[in-house]
Amino acid sequence: MKKLTLLSSAIALVLSAGALAKVSPDQVARLGADLTPLGAEKAANKDGSIPAWEGGITAAPSGYKPGDHHPDPFSGDKVLFTIDKSNLAKYKDTLSPGQLALFDLYPTYKMNVYQTRRTASYPQYVYDATKDIAGKAELVQGGNGIINAAIGIPFPIPANGLEAIWNHTVRYRGVAATRNGGQAAPTATGDYTLIGFDEQIMFKYSDKAATAQALQAENILFRFKQSVTTPARLAGTALLVHETMDQVKTPRQAWTYNTGQRRVRRAPNVAYDAPGTASDGLRTTDDFDMFNGSPDRYNWKLVGKKELYIPYNSYKLHSKDAKYADILKPGHINPEYVRWEKHRVWQVEAQLKDGMRHVYGKRVFFIDEDSWQIHVADLYDARGELYRVAVAHGLNYYEVPTHWSTLEVYHDLNSRRYIAIGLDNEDKMYDFSVKLSDNDFTPAALRREGTR
Repeated sequence: MKKLTLLSSAIALVLSAGALAKVSPDQVARLGADLTPLGAEKAANKDGSIPAWEGGITAAPSGYKPGDHHPDPFSGDKVLFTIDKSNLAKYKDTLSPGQLALFDLYPTYKMNVYQTRRTASYPQYVYDATKDIAGKAELVQGGNGIINAAIGIPFPIPANGLEAIWNHTVRYRGVAATRNGGQAAPTATGDYTLIGFDEQIMFKYSDKAATAQALQAENILFRFKQSVTTPARLAGTALLVHETMDQVKTPRQAWTYNTGQRRVRRAPNVAYDAPGTASDGLRTTDDFDMFNGSPDRYNWKLVGKKELYIPYNSYKLHSKDAKYADILKPGHINPEYVRWEKHRVWQVEAQLKDGMRHVYGKRVFFIDEDSWQIHVADLYDARGELYRVAVAHGLNYYEVPTHWSTLEVYHDLNSRRYIAIGLDNEDKMYDFSVKLSDNDFTPAALRREGTR
């Protein structure tokens, strides 16, 4: 028994260090059997509080049409119970340290907990691609790139933290989308200025015609373009990003357009811990989408799975009937608009490497097993103290279908402020039917975006 324990510990140590490991055919065969097509446990948990996955949402509610804000399929669900400071100890094992810190910081913070509904679903071709590449996909360049992968989740049965974070990075979110909306960073008194954005994104990795060979040759995961629409003093500022599959071979390419200079410039600093666009210093560039970019500054460890309360099926928060003034409150967003559910998550830790710099000395990510969406991130400073807590409020965009965030909220524990990104209640809904091409993501296109 002692030898077995030592062997298991040695294997765990090798995997946590980022060693490459192929999935066996027997493991691949589990996809769609006892595991979901993307690698989650299909069965319910022991006490039934997390139900079995039965395919997720497979049809839009009656009356919905693309372009609408998504009606809540579960509007009749009632709050099961509320977690607040008075009963926090009872639920501490199903909350992250960062979530617990929010209760300590804000007396008005609470969680309304609802029935868990495992609604994540994806097109059949994504499931097929996941099974096809599960035993072929590999990490390269020390884990800073992937090969032999296209469309699907490359590591549905992850062996280490790098594989799990790459699953989040390339998860399916449609093939292309335009989105309008914005962000706000309320002051301690609740005052805020809305920063409006128009964004376009083209997921080359997810295209139905994508092949591993073509993706490796082009070395592009996605292309992203963002322009600021409001307020007037920032309007016209624009950003273009080409994200690569192998970030050692070709690092991220980025350009900015500044209305004062009326010029497009290369922007190599749009990465890592550079401040996010108009973020008031409340998030880093690689906080966007909960984590993005090269993982090369950290050592990654797959801790395992746990049950956690995360925001899910956030249709009420997403509703066109909710106004920004209703959502944005001092200290935190209005808890009456947030739906919390218990889900199984992968816990992944990223520890800053010796000799590397970043404002976050450690990051702990909690990744939904059904979608590979990071839903909660605890972010620590160089001293090992909790610094920020990030929360992604997800839902099923059932016209695609895909599970993706509708709002991301980044809490800065030191300044007692937060920034909310993705506000779209009073704006047009995402358009996943848009046809975009590479020509829409050139420096010349960026200049046109900034001057129109």
